[in-house]
Amino acid sequence: MTKADIVNEIAKNTGIDRATVYKTLEAFMDSVVTSLAREENVYLRGFGSFIVKKRAQKIARNISKNTTIIIPEHNTPAFKPAKDFTDAVRKI
Repeated sequence: MTKADIVNEIAKNTGIDRATVYKTLEAFMDSVVTSLAREENVYLRGFGSFIVKKRAQKIARNISKNTTIIIPEHNTPAFKPAKDFTDAVRKI
């Protein structure tokens, strides 16, 4: 399912025009990205959580050049689904 499919589905189910739904969806995604960039988690009860995971510094190997490189610690976004979410998917 693409973003356009989601917009069409919401517009069909709510009767709101597609342009408004698209702007709302874009604003939601921007809010999530902005919050995660500030290292603030986003919790949506019954759906799941968008969280920031901290990855520790590690040493990796470049096998083709036979060298080692250091990958610095960094943050990565993650999604943790709610129990209701996972239960609904498992029933399918």
